[in-house]
Amino acid sequence: MARQNARRRTATAPDAPCPCGLGTSYESCCGRYHSGQAKAPTAELLMRSRFSAFAVGDVPYLRQTWHPTTRPSRLQLDPEQRWVRLEILTALDGGLFDSEGAVEFRAHFQEGAHSGSLHEQSRFVREGGNWLYVGPLSPVVVE
Repeated sequence: MARQNARRRTATAPDAPCPCGLGTSYESCCGRYHSGQAKAPTAELLMRSRFSAFAVGDVPYLRQTWHPTTRPSRLQLDPEQRWVRLEILTALDGGLFDSEGAVEFRAHFQEGAHSGSLHEQSRFVREGGNWLYVGPLSPVVVE
């Protein structure tokens, strides 16, 4: 999901549909997490907001929501890769009263004429009231 170290931010109109797929506007959905107006209350919503951050190129948000023990020292997004659709397959724990959770998802991308997807089951923890992405629970599959 990463290559070029830049804060590549795609222009996203506030009333445009949110990339995470929940069917609401970007501003009222993941945009409020990206801007710091709100914190994702569940692991699944953090996963959705991270997908949207990849879609709009919000590198600072991705780094901020990555657990410090697994966060890469540099994050580089590939400018040729567009993240176009997210499917949440399962969510285990990660609710309002949980401290850990797992979300299995399939993230679809377009790279030139090639379409593909990334399938991962991710681990999340809540620390200091914030959900953080830790990493994959099983090998990541790129199809």
